[in-house]
Amino acid sequence: MPNSPVNSLKDLKGKKLGFTNPRSTSQALAVLLMEATNLKANEVELVRTGGFGAGLTVLELGGVDAVPVAEPLWSKSIGKYKLIAAAPDILPALSNVVGVTTAEAIRTRGDFIRGVILARRKAVEFMRTNTKEAAAIIAKAYDLSPAMSEATVRNLLDSEKKGGVPYWGAGDIRIDTMNNMIRAQKLVGAFQGDVDWAKLIDESFLPDDLRTKPVR
Repeated sequence: MPNSPVNSLKDLKGKKLGFTNPRSTSQALAVLLMEATNLKANEVELVRTGGFGAGLTVLELGGVDAVPVAEPLWSKSIGKYKLIAAAPDILPALSNVVGVTTAEAIRTRGDFIRGVILARRKAVEFMRTNTKEAAAIIAKAYDLSPAMSEATVRNLLDSEKKGGVPYWGAGDIRIDTMNNMIRAQKLVGAFQGDVDWAKLIDESFLPDDLRTKPVR
């Protein structure tokens, strides 16, 4: 809250940090934040809040000292809360979206899969070059005000300037960001074992310039 003595992540020592639900990405991010700030597990109390919106309610009632806020909730709440850290400034790049298809679709609907990948890439490029117009389309689809939609899109696009990795990629597969996410999930017990990406990834549907290696 604006009047809170917590002004940085280091100030969370001895405080309560909210997260949405056990084994969630927000819990993993809380652990990563503590790790990046050299805070030990017993120095910060993690509190389940049940959701991002619910977390803000708990924050306002004094049940926790800080909570994570995702878009577009952050853009909707600008000026109401104090920002003590932004994800791109301190966290490793994490892949939170991947494209998944079935073996049957790979065999029988290759052109459709390629079309989806190309269409998404075109949409991402449009958001970059025609942000205001793209935000208006998004506002209508997600029932947001045009101003809030534009603030959200610009904020997420600008995150690339801080973290070096675009929030919306062109469709290329970033193994480093996927490995970072796997590690995050392991930290909260949401994933066990190792991942053999070679057995799971098929780049043959990607445009040539997005492939990490030639397709035989």
